[in-house]
Formats: sequence, structure tokens, C-alpha cells
Amino acid sequence: MTKIVFMENDACQDEGQFGDQFGRQIEPIAAYVPYMVVVGNHEQAYNFSHYVNRYTMPNSEHNFFYSFDLGAAHFIAISTEFYYFTEYGTVQIANQWKWLIDDLKRASANRDKYPWIITMGHRPMYCSNYDSDDCTKYESRVRSGIPGTHRYGLEKLFYTYGVDLEFWAHEHSYERMWPLYNRTVYNGTKEPYIDPPAPIHIISGSAGCQEYTDPFISKPSPWSAFRSSNYGFGRLHIFNETHLYYEQVSASKDEAEDSFWLIKQRHGPYTSEHRKKLKKFGTYVP
Repeated sequence: MTKIVFMENDACQDEGQFGDQFGRQIEPIAAYVPYMVVVGNHEQAYNFSHYVNRYTMPNSEHNFFYSFDLGAAHFIAISTEFYYFTEYGTVQIANQWKWLIDDLKRASANRDKYPWIITMGHRPMYCSNYDSDDCTKYESRVRSGIPGTHRYGLEKLFYTYGVDLEFWAHEHSYERMWPLYNRTVYNGTKEPYIDPPAPIHIISGSAGCQEYTDPFISKPSPWSAFRSSNYGFGRLHIFNETHLYYEQVSASKDEAEDSFWLIKQRHGPYTSEHRKKLKKFGTYVP
């Protein structure tokens, strides 16, 4: 039974007409199941007003960043868009950053009850798509922070507090990555998803788009474990405090085209032992 639906957005463009249409289509589900959204770049028109006013997310007046607990997991939703409108200042980034640190501290102290920490954001840190999006660059803003100063980079922060799984969208494709931190890929063991020394990144941005799907570079990036340009959606199953299962479903075939188990006997901040493990069995991508 579906307990909750996540939408990493791009659903409010065309002066709200697209949002109206999509809202009517999703209504039979959203009327009965919690429907959680994350702001995307296509919501930027009119100062994101369509996004702000269409939804009501928990403990948030604006829906840009919020968190909640469900089952054995603590979910955190953030706005990556703040990083791409710095010409208007960085106050919003600073506000989110302060809130995020406070939330991660509380989540870390509460891991006996909610061991998994899972984040959701629109623009990814890494990708292997054939375009000029920020995730194709050596230092993406979301990962490394504001260009020049490197302030507010999320990768190190998420690593410090032991985030387990990171969901992204923006790229009109699906990509599952090996455990990954600071451009170091952990894929030198037989079971890289058992007690990994770094978070797992999932890009699931191909639910459907009139621009069609995004192409990939011909040779997969070292961090790419599986990728697909098929339209699809993901199913996340959190069985208990140690076992999590994810599958990506092809919309045209109505069957899973990729899946993996993430197994962790211990949750918490990544330590020096994790870094040693990452260095020993990992590969740095220059």
C-alpha cells in the first residue's frame, strides 16, 4: 500500500496552466495519500508564487524546505533553486542552511527512532547527462557551494551528519549511483550497498515531459551504476532500521528496470573509518 508520494517538481510552469492540468490528473491520488513536493526550476516564474500557494507542506510557510518523520526514516526536503539566483542575494541560502543544520542535529540525536536520513532536492550534485547542466561540471553549486567562496556546499554537510540516501531530479532521466563522496566512488567491493562509507545518489527525473528525456554521455561516468532514458518512477520500501529497497519502474513496460537493496547495520555520521574504507576501495574521479 502506498503511504506517501514524492514529487521533485517542475509542475507549475506556463503561468499555472500546466500546474492546473497536472493537479487534476494527480487528484485521485493526492486526495487520499500525502503528496509531498520539492521546488524545481520551472516554478521560478512570479517569484515561485504558484509553487508557494498550491501546496502546504508540514512545518513550513513557504514549502521551500521542510522535514518530517515517516516509518523508520527522517525525510528532508530542500530548495536547490536558492543556489542559482544569487544575483538577488544569499539570504535565502543562509536561512535554509541554518535550518538544515538544526534539523540534521535533531535528526542525528533521534536516530534510535528514525535511523534513516533521506534528502530530496531538485538539481543533483552529480550526473552523466549530455548537456550543460550544473551537475555535469567539476564543482556543481549544490555540491560545492557558491562559486568563488564555496560557502553552503551540501555534500560535506550531508556527509558530516551521515545522510543515507539522496534523491534528485532535474535531469529528464534515471540514474543510480555507487556510494559517492567528494568525487570518490565506492565500487571496489562485491557488495557496495552493504554498509557503504558514503551516501547513495538517485536521480529520478523522467516521470514525463514535453521536452522528452535527456541524453547521456556515451561512456558512463565512474559513479554511474545504472542509467535509463525511459519514462518512469521509483518505489521506495523501507522495511526496517537496516534494510531499504528501491526500484525504478518503466512507465511503458510497467515493470522494474532497476532495483537495489541498501543495507546498513549502523546509522550515524561518517567517520574516519568510513573515509579509510572509501579511500581503500574507492576510485577518485579527477
